[in-house]
Amino acid sequence: MTSQNLPTVAAGFIIYRKVENQPEYLFLQTSYGRHHWTPPKGHVDPGESEFETALRETEEEAGIKREQMKVEEDFQRTLHYTVQGKPKRVVYWLSELSNPDDPIKLSDEHKDFQWQKLDKACELAQFSDMVSLLKEVDTYLESKS
Repeated sequence: MTSQNLPTVAAGFIIYRKVENQPEYLFLQTSYGRHHWTPPKGHVDPGESEFETALRETEEEAGIKREQMKVEEDFQRTLHYTVQGKPKRVVYWLSELSNPDDPIKLSDEHKDFQWQKLDKACELAQFSDMVSLLKEVDTYLESKS
């Protein structure tokens, strides 16, 4: 396998908060390209685990630190897709923002953020694999409540 065929690897969190006992999902709007909406995520740096990347990127992009989240250790999913003709693999963990009122502090990589319930979050997500993942997350959270 040539390096061109190796997937780019990224990692992040699907972050939710409970508002009136309903989950709302955090999406960030990129300040580049088509200004698409995505959960906080980023590329894995050399020597870094995927989980460490997810934590670092979430803090860099949204200002949310590890101690502000309750990570659902048993929920991890991987999406595979192609970006500009190259394979990409993104690993997501699920976490709840402990204090739903904690502020989001965007980096210059993003220009806006929204907390949205499932239907609107799926509209923001646009990509079918992310929509499927959000629906799976929502079902998982319902089963736990």
